[in-house]
Amino acid sequence: MAPLKTNVVRIGNSQGVRIPKTLLEQCHLQREVELEPRGNYLILRSAKKPRTGWDAAFQAMAKQGDDKMIMGDALVENKWDKDAWEW
Repeated sequence: MAPLKTNVVRIGNSQGVRIPKTLLEQCHLQREVELEPRGNYLILRSAKKPRTGWDAAFQAMAKQGDDKMIMGDALVENKWDKDAWEW
């Protein structure tokens, strides 16, 4: 596809560009996007979702036996917890 030319338009106190629906669909852009300035270019891409890929990473850790508690007994209930806190 050849580059498209468009105008920067006023949107309230800001400015923006209108992106044709076909380009949005082609690039899989939805509601939230990330903008990154790079020299004279502006990179526009789908926003990354927090924790993307965590499920697969945790499954791989469990498979490798690398999902042990790192705090040891620190989370075990102790006398102070029993006496000082109302649960």
